[in-house]
Amino acid sequence: MDFTPTEEQRAASELAAEIFGDLSTPERLAGLGTATDAELWKALCAAGLPGAVEETGLLGLALLLEEQGRTTAQVPFAASCVYGLLAIGAHGNAEQRARLLPGLRAGESVATGAFPARLGRVRTETGAGSGNGSGAGSRNGSGAAALAEAPTGGTARLTGSVPVVPWLREATHVLVPDASRTLWLVRTDDAGVRREPVETTAPWSAARLTLDGASGERLGGPDAYAGTLAAARTAFAALQAGVCAGSLARAVSHTTTREQFGRPLSTNQGVLLRAADAYMDTEAIRVTTYEAAWRYDARLPCAEHALTAAWWASEAGKRVVHTGQHLHGGIGADVDHPVHRHFLWGRQLDAHLGSGSQLLEELGDLMASGANDASGVSGASSASEASGASGASGASGASGASGASGGQA
Repeated sequence: MDFTPTEEQRAASELAAEIFGDLSTPERLAGLGTATDAELWKALCAAGLPGAVEETGLLGLALLLEEQGRTTAQVPFAASCVYGLLAIGAHGNAEQRARLLPGLRAGESVATGAFPARLGRVRTETGAGSGNGSGAGSRNGSGAAALAEAPTGGTARLTGSVPVVPWLREATHVLVPDASRTLWLVRTDDAGVRREPVETTAPWSAARLTLDGASGERLGGPDAYAGTLAAARTAFAALQAGVCAGSLARAVSHTTTREQFGRPLSTNQGVLLRAADAYMDTEAIRVTTYEAAWRYDARLPCAEHALTAAWWASEAGKRVVHTGQHLHGGIGADVDHPVHRHFLWGRQLDAHLGSGSQLLEELGDLMASGANDASGVSGASSASEASGASGASGASGASGASGASGGQA
């Protein structure tokens, strides 16, 4: 296992840090409000950073998302790369890749995903005249068997709703898993697709997705859902690592320059201990994320590792952003202060990834079942359709996080 960035990954990360640092400043973010930063997204795409993910892999994307998280930049980088470039690159057929990937690389198209799936939330209609609210709209009988065996690129009608989908207001395509966890790519401007804006804790341009007989294009085989979910959990954990690092950096800067009783706040033991715990939590998020991303790129089983990274990002990330705000004292509660933005992003990522107890329950079930879930599929640079790989691998996480239940690192 080697997390040392390649020359290409390092160059992309440095370029991303420069662009995010120059354009995603506190002053510009304050002016944006809750809107997406169109100028920044254009700059990132002009620099070729979304497209670079196809070469640098999920680990390369994790490095880029850390830089985004440090500045809480309001662009759909994680969603479009994971649910668009990586998912289509890994699971799309040759025609889908040729048709869809150029627009995603250039930023002309934006993808997002209605993940994770909730059983029965979206159903696939199996025949003409289905969708009447009875069994006709569900996947059953010979119709379900036909859909299950349908090739990538086949179409079907989808009905159902998803309460919150991040960046849906900006998306041209949304990747939707149905009740059987088959993936369908839906154009957001098609008939039967409705988007209703939803305000979330962080400004993610989210919306409620409602499908009423909308046309969906199948993406991938039986392993596609598990592989995409593992990649998404890893990517959003990387974003949380950056959010935490940015929050901690601001706290360190504040406590070393702010004086109380003639000496810097950072000389107080209580402050030092809180900062040290936050640093260890941030590193735990980072190392478990890197491990999951590395295994994904190496086409090794990574479902448990992605869950471990998500658990650390949810539980430890929540602690870190609370610490960052607390160490700023009263000004940390000012909604106009930059550290408050990190707090909001940290809590939004905590909610998006799922609570620690939910993630631990899923991780425990996965480890106990020993089932193959095909989530070791690598999609960053694969030009062929991914086939199944074993998804359970015993004890997970470089730092032993999978057995934790809420303690500090």
